[in-house]
Amino acid sequence: MKKYFILLIPFLIATGCRKSNVFTVDGSLKMTGKEYIYLNNVNIDKLVLIDSAKINSKGRFRFRIKAGEPDFYQIGISSDDFVTLLAGPGERIHLDFIGDRLSDKYAVTGSKGSEQIQILDLKLLNTKNKLDSISNLYKKSEKDLDFGTKGKLLEETWLNLIKEQRKFNIEFIINNMTSLAAIKALYQRIDDNTYVLYEPHDLQYLKIVIDSLKRYYPESKHTKALVSDFTNEMNQYYSRQLNKMSATLPETRLDPDLTDINGKKVRLSSLKGKYVLLTFWSANSRECIAENLQLKEYYRLYNRKGFEIYQINLDEDESLWRSAVKFDELPWINTREDDPADPYYARVYNVKTLPTNYLYDPEWNITASNLHGKTLQIKLNQLFNN
Repeated sequence: MKKYFILLIPFLIATGCRKSNVFTVDGSLKMTGKEYIYLNNVNIDKLVLIDSAKINSKGRFRFRIKAGEPDFYQIGISSDDFVTLLAGPGERIHLDFIGDRLSDKYAVTGSKGSEQIQILDLKLLNTKNKLDSISNLYKKSEKDLDFGTKGKLLEETWLNLIKEQRKFNIEFIINNMTSLAAIKALYQRIDDNTYVLYEPHDLQYLKIVIDSLKRYYPESKHTKALVSDFTNEMNQYYSRQLNKMSATLPETRLDPDLTDINGKKVRLSSLKGKYVLLTFWSANSRECIAENLQLKEYYRLYNRKGFEIYQINLDEDESLWRSAVKFDELPWINTREDDPADPYYARVYNVKTLPTNYLYDPEWNITASNLHGKTLQIKLNQLFNN
């Protein structure tokens, strides 16, 4: 027994080191003439210098840093030449800087969070480079005789790149919600005035990340800052929406009271106390039909836990609506606009496309809108499987 215990000691020591409250960073640079490299902590809206390391004659450096939880750091040789790390206790991070600038080309191992940050940074850098090329072509083409056609194509290419970058960030957030790296994806910018996530309803991704990080990193300064920012953004959003509604619909009633498929009047507010997904749909829409089939599974999983669906149909043909509900065996509250040719509630809720939805919490606040597919699944899982 004593022999086995002695053999076990080195393993325990090694394991303990990996789980200690320190992380290390070592690496190499190919550029010459640099004596020191600096490590800063990203403290929300300011940088705090943590340490500096001398770069030896072979271009190598090393840091050993105390840390109680994963956090953001910048490692660089100047204020405009650095890379971001997401480092956690026990990690042994290795960096190789290959290009003339640190951020242009580098390799990182030993830290999943830092690898995620690199993926985000390199993707955005690639997008920015492409946008710069298009801008230069646009300026050169302004005096061409065919500028009308050429300029329009360049503008479309520009917009498509912006949309592609936004889609990439959304997919990254959905696939990495338990990592602080998702915060980086939320706040990346194309330029000083343009966020990658620029749509008003992109606030839903902020809320999804908050709900996830509050479970995994409840005491993190970054999680708390995210919650504060979301509160401010939502207050501004609701203020803008109320101002817009008051200007166009002075007698707006955000409480549908419609007849369901059984001929019974059902008021949306009668469901207060539950999480309610208010959805607008049409039986003529393939996207709506496909989403209804997904919703059936979510309803089966969460209805008994306090989840309800209130649907408002916009089909002018009542028989089409009734047939679709019965054929797909939709089990939730299914109503129809009183006058589908002039849909009052679709206007009130600013419905532009179908399907459109709004998620109410038990206190009767709209907490998200247009949650579809995997995004909706993740949100419901967070609400009911905590």
